Amino acid sequence: MLPESHSTSQQSRASQATTRLHYLDWLRVIAILGVWAYHSARPFMLQDWLINNTQKSPTITFIFLIFLGSMGMPLFFMMAGAGCLFALRRRKGGQFVAERSERLLIPFVIGCILLSPVQFYLEWLHKGWYQGPFLAFIPLLVSDRLHLLASTFSPRIFEALGSHLWFLGFLFTFSLIALPLFLWLKKEPGQKVIAWLGKLGEKRGGLLLFVLPVAAVRMSLQPFFPGYTDWADFTYMLVFFVYGYIIFADERLVQAIRRDWRLYLTVGVISTLTMLVALALGGGERWVKDPRAPGFYLGWGLVGVNGWCWTLFALWVGMRLFDFRNRWLDRGQELIVPFYVFHQPPIVFLAFFVVQWQVSLPVKLLVIVLGSFIVTLSLCEGVVRRIKPARALFGMKPSL
Repeated sequence: MLPESHSTSQQSRASQATTRLHYLDWLRVIAILGVWAYHSARPFMLQDWLINNTQKSPTITFIFLIFLGSMGMPLFFMMAGAGCLFALRRRKGGQFVAERSERLLIPFVIGCILLSPVQFYLEWLHKGWYQGPFLAFIPLLVSDRLHLLASTFSPRIFEALGSHLWFLGFLFTFSLIALPLFLWLKKEPGQKVIAWLGKLGEKRGGLLLFVLPVAAVRMSLQPFFPGYTDWADFTYMLVFFVYGYIIFADERLVQAIRRDWRLYLTVGVISTLTMLVALALGGGERWVKDPRAPGFYLGWGLVGVNGWCWTLFALWVGMRLFDFRNRWLDRGQELIVPFYVFHQPPIVFLAFFVVQWQVSLPVKLLVIVLGSFIVTLSLCEGVVRRIKPARALFGMKPSL
């Protein structure tokens, strides 16, 4: 017979199965818009990108990379893990894989074929790597990517093939990797593990213990795989993905987010300020790049703590402010995948020309922001939503 605490958590899970968490839907919509805003500003940040403006903005870099960067993708993957929990309450394993293939794999493949080559072509033109027509560029790109596939085994291939679509590739891969674990967690032994972890939610600050694997992954893999979307990033995001399933599987863990939000905010602010001070003193940048630096492991452990606490705080904000439903949420929720797939190519296309203009940085940014939003929304509303085959290709559910 199951212990009383486990029975209670099982009852709360049963009630959750029929209750839509609207704040998660809102956070997904807001996060997608945040990614669009981030990529719109990317040409003006200090770090190199597909298209780069000559004048850079430290302020824009600070806002997006320092303040929002630590929680952006972890929040995405955590919510995706929670989505797997809810999906597996209604589907068997095979049905789950089929649904993930339709919503993630197909848009990734189609996007890699139709959208990514244009972005890479404009990047190569912009950086002087190639001068010539688009059709002649395609064989060069295919040859380059095939060589990469044959010469390396790394999750970076998702970005090499799809640019921003690496996110969909990661999500689909995570779904396959974690599925055996998720199915096991639905069984009695797994339920006992969930119930045991749920006890941490009863203790003040108990969720902070979850940061230990997060920080351990960063500190152990970052020295060997420092590249963006390489194995360190891949494993780091996978941990958040699994955590999303676990936390929303036990109401005590969810309530711990509501109860201890001030603690997560405090630790998040302190860790952010610590990183900013390190950067201001000149050692922070070396810490995150050089494993021989004395603060390397401390710095990446701090990144894990920072990402975890800000992600929990973001979830609390959603719970506090966005637990409602209206027609805008329904509209936005439906367009999440196609908006994500389409948003970056218009940004890259506009930025390719705009960065050459002799106007101020704010004017360039405004043109890219407004132009890319109008084009992306027009494609989603005017093409994908209205054409049934397009709905299937770009991750939208069939129209009723």
